[in-house]
Amino acid sequence: MSAENEDPNAPIHEPRLWRDNGWTARVVKNNDDEGWAVEMYRAGQAEPALIGPWTMGRDKKNPKPLDTNAFNTLVKTAHEVVRRHEQAQHALLHKEVVLALDSGRVTVTLDVVPDEDDPHAWLAATDAEGSELGRVRVAPNFKLNSSSAAAWVEGGCGKPR
Repeated sequence: MSAENEDPNAPIHEPRLWRDNGWTARVVKNNDDEGWAVEMYRAGQAEPALIGPWTMGRDKKNPKPLDTNAFNTLVKTAHEVVRRHEQAQHALLHKEVVLALDSGRVTVTLDVVPDEDDPHAWLAATDAEGSELGRVRVAPNFKLNSSSAAAWVEGGCGKPR
């Protein structure tokens, strides 16, 4: 079978290349020093999710071969790095303020849409039952805090000033 016809998701278990369960580990020469590094790729991603040092083998020249235990540890670590990155990205793009008003609890959210051509954000308010009180498009750098949220809700949830 030619390489072109191979299943790109088929498991590979080689000393310097290990692919399984949606992840690929590749042991490469470390450009920064004399040692080796391992790159962890998530299936379908061009950039590695994790790059780290890799252990030298017994001959002190070649890398230690990948094995099931090492691969599973690398997958767990890479998955955690991706998860933390996704959480940080979500925190940058989503803000929330909860107001205790005379009329009841109101949650105001700001969701940034990082579009290259048309970056913007959506400012929305919902009451304690989850009913939407208002939703408007705003600049992606809109500053959401308790004061701006209260002023917007008390002003009728129209275009903020």
